[in-house]
Amino acid sequence: MRLQHKVAVITGGASGMGLATVRRFLHEGARVVIADYNAAAGAVVMEDLAGEGYEESVSFIQTDVAREPDIEAMLAHAESCFGGLDILFNNAGVGGAIGPLTETTIEDWDYTFDVLAKGVFLGIKHGARMMRAAARGGSIINTSSIAGLSGDGGPLVYSAAKAAVISLTQSAAVELAADRIRVNAICPGFIATPLADGGDPEATRRAFEKVQPWPEYGSGDHIAGAALFLASDDATFVTGEKLVVDGGLTAAGPELSKSFPKSSARNARVAGITRGSTGEAPSLRNL
Repeated sequence: MRLQHKVAVITGGASGMGLATVRRFLHEGARVVIADYNAAAGAVVMEDLAGEGYEESVSFIQTDVAREPDIEAMLAHAESCFGGLDILFNNAGVGGAIGPLTETTIEDWDYTFDVLAKGVFLGIKHGARMMRAAARGGSIINTSSIAGLSGDGGPLVYSAAKAAVISLTQSAAVELAADRIRVNAICPGFIATPLADGGDPEATRRAFEKVQPWPEYGSGDHIAGAALFLASDDATFVTGEKLVVDGGLTAAGPELSKSFPKSSARNARVAGITRGSTGEAPSLRNL
């Protein structure tokens, strides 16, 4: 097993890409802390995993990644339950602010950056402290997005936050290399999860199957496989990387991006915040 005796913490681990990675890491021998804002979803996942025989290898802690005390408590929980930290997957995310730039409020901007960018910063900050103190290196993985690679890959604030994650990943990789702490980012394309499908998974999947070069839609398992590589010793010489996992979307270039199943922000009729799988309702207003 590729992660035997490793301890991993996965934020946003109660659904979607995070949950797929939890399952893959457990299968590969890791002990895993699931950190998620949605306590109800976490309880269901823990019950399911116990039924699969993983009750001794997994634990859950409710975590708001935008709050530094929560991040500190999350990592202390990993220490208490499993004795340390080898792998940190800063994966928690929300759709965040949507709508035209001219209608985006400071509050919506701050909420989006708090979860998507500050949450990653706090994870790296405190995860690196714990790994450095243990003096055995480690792997930090951050979820960015192809939306962070160009100006038309997603809503404006979301794209800006995901671009910040890429830059932060590269800078942290340089700073932490001497401690043998690797820092990498995964840039998913469209991945069929509750966060991404807008409540109509089948329609959204069919739309992306038509426009991306790879014939099947992306799944959480595809991201879990990438995370497993970056977490494992196979990636010992890989740091500061942004690994694109998108079925060829970005490779196909700008002509294909014109066919993305999305609406123009300029002509959007709503603005506000979407909160993904946190369990909290969106806050939208008509324009």
